[in-house]
Amino acid sequence: MPIFPLFAGLFGGLGLFLLGMRLMTSGMRNAAGNALRSLLGKWTRTPLHGLFTGCAITALVQSSSAVTVAVIGFVNAGLLSLPQSVGVIFGSNIGTTATSWIVAAVGVSVNVKALALPMVGLGALLRLTGSRTRRKYFGDALTGFGIFFLGIEILQGTFQHLEQMVDLSAYNIGGIGGMALFTAVGAILTLLMQSSSAAMALVLTAAMSGVITLESAAAATIGTNVGTTSTALLSVIGATYNAKKVAAAHILFNLGTGLVALLGIPLLLKGASLLATLGPDFDTATILALFHTAFNLLGVAIFLPITNRLTAFLDRHIGREEAEMGKPKYLDDTALQAPGLAMDALFMELGRLGDMTRDICQKGLASKFRPGDFLKDRAAVETLISAIRAYCIKLQPLELSDNAALRMPSALRVIQYYAKALNIVSEIYQQYADLDHQLPGTYAETARSFRREVRRILDAARTPCAPEFADLAKMMYGIEELYHELKEALLKAGAQGSLELDRMVSLLEFYSHVRVMCEQAVKGTTYWSRLRDIELTCANADADNKYAWKHEG
Repeated sequence: MPIFPLFAGLFGGLGLFLLGMRLMTSGMRNAAGNALRSLLGKWTRTPLHGLFTGCAITALVQSSSAVTVAVIGFVNAGLLSLPQSVGVIFGSNIGTTATSWIVAAVGVSVNVKALALPMVGLGALLRLTGSRTRRKYFGDALTGFGIFFLGIEILQGTFQHLEQMVDLSAYNIGGIGGMALFTAVGAILTLLMQSSSAAMALVLTAAMSGVITLESAAAATIGTNVGTTSTALLSVIGATYNAKKVAAAHILFNLGTGLVALLGIPLLLKGASLLATLGPDFDTATILALFHTAFNLLGVAIFLPITNRLTAFLDRHIGREEAEMGKPKYLDDTALQAPGLAMDALFMELGRLGDMTRDICQKGLASKFRPGDFLKDRAAVETLISAIRAYCIKLQPLELSDNAALRMPSALRVIQYYAKALNIVSEIYQQYADLDHQLPGTYAETARSFRREVRRILDAARTPCAPEFADLAKMMYGIEELYHELKEALLKAGAQGSLELDRMVSLLEFYSHVRVMCEQAVKGTTYWSRLRDIELTCANADADNKYAWKHEG
């Protein structure tokens, strides 16, 4: 067979295969809608429940990546604990074996075109007639299945011709070298396609066509499992520590399971072959589907009983410094027996929260910063805010003195203002690196003055009894004037064409966020100073405070 038709068939079949997988995955995920989130939220009370839920959802949507992303989101939102999420990750690995069974069924007893073409036609009909309903997503999924099957048929035909030209079975030397080679091939295929299901189907199709031996295909199957760790690694770049823990659990599970499966290839293949002979149809694809399922079940059997130990290990080694920074230093449950002491402890902890918030605001304005440090500090502040809120909830039902009862609303305001400042600085942090802050002419000096003044205000807000604290309101007036001056300059530069309009809009949004962030941080500090009537001795005069209170709430 000429070389060009061979490669055309290989790449064309692979393209159809990947397109079908994409349509199938997105269609099923969109058709399910919020049901996936509901299932993850309600059916993951324990790691075992999470195991079954992860398996079922992954088998349905044919994408362990989609399930992993949803799990990370739930963990970050506090709706799933780390042990629950680990159970879902284990289950998603079993769910990916559904693709192996689909390919095995097609290769054994299905007339591909007789099945695929009606599915494509029916799917297209559902998409065209249900553009405003969920039916269109089922149409996409059905079309995806049909294209998926057509891709398999083309790949099977291509591999049959390839077998006559290239003898890959020669690399199956039966030792560590051969197994390592095909494991690496499976992992690289998964990395390139970013889909273990797609890579697995390619390996199965090659094995069914006789291009590679059963043992080599088994090693490549293990490689597809190992290759999914690349998706986990890529997905947590710049993510929170909780996300990194979920990804680390995924990586440890896949690597550990892959190592056990590699060592047990002869035994597992023998068992799979025996089971395959019990069925009506017996071929290479069925054996590999059984092998794929068996070693994932073996991995679950090994890791599920040690889930709590695994999560404890991850807690100790990932984000440990952040966890220590986020722990309250002054809040103590024993102080709740004396509400006055508890309020004093709350006052001191809020002061610490203010220092941490202002520090992270300063980092968000730095032209050179380390993303890892910023994320660590943000996670620590978020953890401390949650702990302080929990302490306030414990304080509320107690019999507080009149003075303490009056100060509680101010304490809650302080938390809210600092939380808002943290949310804004997270946006600023992401914007800063993407923006070119080099402005033409005098605009650059105005922008530098604005940022310099914001830093000066954040520094002045650290010590309520310092002279600078009394000038905060006046300094905020200055920030307002600088902001409007900068805004006019940017609008003028955009109108004159010396600044691209898209860049002008981005810079306006950035400096607006900076102004609001500074305002929220100052409000938090000012309300914190009132908790002990500090305003009687060193707070701003009423005339100077008009700005600070006009935006209350």
